[in-house]
Amino acid sequence: MGMQVPEPVEPVVLESIGIINALRRGTVPAQGLSRFAVGLESEEQAIRDQLRLVARSGADIKAVRGEYGSGKTFLISRALEIAREEGFVTARVPLSPTNPLYKLSTIYTRMMTSLVAGGEENALRSLIDGWLFAIEERVRNRDAGSLNDQGLIDSLVLKEVEHALSDISEIHSSLAAMIRTYYQASDAGDFKTAQAAIGWLAGESQVGRGVKQQAGIRGGVDDGSVLSFMQVVSLVARGAGYLGCALALDELEITQSLPRNLRDRGYRNLVQIIDALDGGLLPHWFIIIGGTPLLYDGARGMKSVPPLYERIGMVPEHAGFPNPRQTQIVLKSFDARKLEEVALRVTGVYASAYGEVDRNRISHRFIRTMVERICSHFGGRIDVMPRIFLREFVDILDKCDLYPDFDPMAGYDISPESLGPVLTEEEKAVIRISW
Repeated sequence: MGMQVPEPVEPVVLESIGIINALRRGTVPAQGLSRFAVGLESEEQAIRDQLRLVARSGADIKAVRGEYGSGKTFLISRALEIAREEGFVTARVPLSPTNPLYKLSTIYTRMMTSLVAGGEENALRSLIDGWLFAIEERVRNRDAGSLNDQGLIDSLVLKEVEHALSDISEIHSSLAAMIRTYYQASDAGDFKTAQAAIGWLAGESQVGRGVKQQAGIRGGVDDGSVLSFMQVVSLVARGAGYLGCALALDELEITQSLPRNLRDRGYRNLVQIIDALDGGLLPHWFIIIGGTPLLYDGARGMKSVPPLYERIGMVPEHAGFPNPRQTQIVLKSFDARKLEEVALRVTGVYASAYGEVDRNRISHRFIRTMVERICSHFGGRIDVMPRIFLREFVDILDKCDLYPDFDPMAGYDISPESLGPVLTEEEKAVIRISW
């Protein structure tokens, strides 16, 4: 007897299961964020408008500003999701001690390994293949009368590829040479050389000398060539049928902890990127960053480098009239009403993943009671609790689904002691509980 083929699962069900699994882990889901985003309509529209402008011409940057727990990571993830909806290639680079803002070449390598295009991850190779395929299709459509002469078609395609590579060579000659090496190796079925060429293009440092000799180049990506490499990535992406590239630089707060010389170098790299966006050197790139007010205005923050602060500073808000179109989007803290609405939406996602939820046990009244209990135990700091709340809430949904006699209203309680192991140090510090 052959293996039984599993029944196909609808995409919405798979997405719903992925969302719930991420919430169980206390992380932001990779996709489907629009299904439980609350209170971000104007911010999302501002980002979508910027992306559409970038797709047509120019480039842009958006800075997300908010206190801890305001949803910066969520909005950054949602911005990348919107970018993919709008036809962009996306990448996300979380900064860290091994991936600092002052080292642009390391950021570039992380960016290339996190590329997402058309639902495919680590997508640099498929982007280049798509670019080459589009060139071939253009030749075939233009020279339809020669389709029966494969030798002629191959020579015409090669000529067109060389013409496209000449444009890239004007930006960075080594990049053009390595793309040519990749094209030739792929055409000859030389997988090892093709893979090494992709590694070099992605900024990998451990690429064999042989492939560089074959391409006639030395060295690789360095801090001074990153912007040229990024310019070529957007050119290739658009040639492959995408409208541009969107990059999220996340967890910028870590830059504040660096020694002053490295901190300032990192901030000046950001100035260089913004000037490249404004000066037409990074066409069709959209970059989004996020940070707390201290990152922007603190003594060790962006304010310490006046050229950066001038470029990314904000006009003071008029009370009650936020302007998400300015460079900085200011996020407001979460409140109980928003958390209730998120829980109701998550209930709907859970129903899509596992079947209808018992609305008698998981009622709006229970959700409100759950929120109130968290507020009472944690000094009303609901703004820092969404991650923990949703993790707990999904656990309650699971128990109601698994056990018909489980009573969440009677069985649920939450206390600082019970959450100690799952709270981050930042959450503990903000809540100011004695552990």
